[in-house]
Amino acid sequence: MARLLAVAICQAAPIPLDIAAGIAKAAALARDASANGARLVAFGETFLGGYPLWLDEAAGAALWNHPGTSELHQIMLGQAVTSDDRRLQPLQEIADNTSMLISIGAHERVRSSLYNAQLLFRPGQSPLVHRKLVPTHGERLIWARGDGSTLGVHAADWGRTGSLICWENWMPLARAAMHAQGVDVHVAAWPTVRDAYLVASQHYAFEGRCHVLAAGTVQHRGDLLDGLERVGAGAAARELILQIPDRQLQAGGSAIIAPDAQRLAGPAGAQAETLLAQIDLDARGRALAALDVDGHYSRPDIFSLTVNTTPQPGVRFSSDESGGELDVR
Repeated sequence: MARLLAVAICQAAPIPLDIAAGIAKAAALARDASANGARLVAFGETFLGGYPLWLDEAAGAALWNHPGTSELHQIMLGQAVTSDDRRLQPLQEIADNTSMLISIGAHERVRSSLYNAQLLFRPGQSPLVHRKLVPTHGERLIWARGDGSTLGVHAADWGRTGSLICWENWMPLARAAMHAQGVDVHVAAWPTVRDAYLVASQHYAFEGRCHVLAAGTVQHRGDLLDGLERVGAGAAARELILQIPDRQLQAGGSAIIAPDAQRLAGPAGAQAETLLAQIDLDARGRALAALDVDGHYSRPDIFSLTVNTTPQPGVRFSSDESGGELDVR
């Protein structure tokens, strides 16, 4: 008998900038997915806080000391989630009470830096955090780079799951590090799952012989303006956002993909919806008979990969008296 697992992607509009409101919305969507039987639910890139669309859509956003960009950065720092953030408790409680896993993108603050993070809420444990290794192009104006300490996976009772964010799914060595950990279900978090991004997600599934949840979001300029009002942003931020064309800016496209690269659900349209699918966990074992990039299809005598999983805090305070060391992260 096949081992089936119900999974879901909540393709929805984030509530830009207002993290508390975004958590409440995500919790409601996760509860609905759980009521429909899902044991793993995925949200897209930076669902909590929303993707910073002004980097791509607003002329001048990258100019030095742009007042609107600076104001938005200050807001994001104040709103971003932190370790042991009590605002996240509703999502943790859902995981604890339903044994469901919740993978969701967020802006995370560590000291004075922002990271693009994918949080995995799991029952009885603290969230597993993955921080984007390389912010893409204009994203470097906002996010710092993650390190190898967050390239982990979670072992659930049904199998192993992990995530990569957006263009990380095109990083061959990042993929190799994840494949080596035997991932059964991979979350590929995107802002919009464009045609090429769907190809990348299907390639990941075929290469890794795993199921992939390619999770996107939907967003209009009006959502950004609503977010500004919610957090009391000033005129400079509003002026910058008003430079963005008044149209839909993120267009969903989410899909659930099998280890043979076939789509089990989606690609979704440009509207908010929840995709549901029953995945066959035994399909991975059957697929590995033909291709195992971490095993019989590898050549460790020719190729090797070393992954540095030591946290890189940048600053360490040490004491000669105690011999101890305090990591600041």
